[in-house]
Amino acid sequence: MIQARTDIKPANWQITATTIKCDEIDEAVTVMVNRDWTTHCTWYSKYKQKVIENKKQKFEKQIKQKIAECVGPDCPLAVKYRDKLIQEEFGIK
Repeated sequence: MIQARTDIKPANWQITATTIKCDEIDEAVTVMVNRDWTTHCTWYSKYKQKVIENKKQKFEKQIKQKIAECVGPDCPLAVKYRDKLIQEEFGIK
């Protein structure tokens, strides 16, 4: 999960999400941004984070290859979406 932005006030909404094409894993992923600006990718939570927490976790070969390509919690795609929302909300970067 990308850490909250504490240098700006919370958003005027609770949570927002969008589906974005991730070129790293060649799949559509859902990126969620919470009111406090914490951000996470649901694909990361569903697959890569589970492997990190439990090395014995089993996945299909195709998913295992994508897990290796996934950038993880500091994904620039998720950060870019969060920063776009901040720009729309406050007009700042």
